[in-house]
Amino acid sequence: MIGTMEYAEALDYSEQISNMILQSDVVESYERARQSMDEDKEAQQLIHAFNDIKEQYEEVQRFGRYHPDYNAIMKKVRSSKREMDMNDKVAAFKVAERNLQKMLDEVSEYIAYSVSDQIKAPKDGAALTDDGCGNGGSCGCSA
Repeated sequence: MIGTMEYAEALDYSEQISNMILQSDVVESYERARQSMDEDKEAQQLIHAFNDIKEQYEEVQRFGRYHPDYNAIMKKVRSSKREMDMNDKVAAFKVAERNLQKMLDEVSEYIAYSVSDQIKAPKDGAALTDDGCGNGGSCGCSA
């Protein structure tokens, strides 16, 4: 069990890392891109339109291909998503979001691997990826 002082010290270090991340250029770019997207009327209309069609999509998914509007809704979803993703403000936000996620993954990986090479850390935005048996990683078993 971790000692009380060691635990408090680890929390202090994590707060320092958190503050460094919050003051980084990557977070600043993310916040600017998000604000710009939030303030852009066209981007917001496209996002709302996509969310509306997504609700219809979820309803259609309950029945799958047997739903009478399946093909029409699937086309609308793809079209709406493409239109939303092509908006400059949305695209800039998505790039900034990926950059922030990449930085957070790298920090998590650095911390995890500083403890042990066997600890799993997020990669490419995935919470935890399997690197064990059969996935090209080194799980440590003798199978």
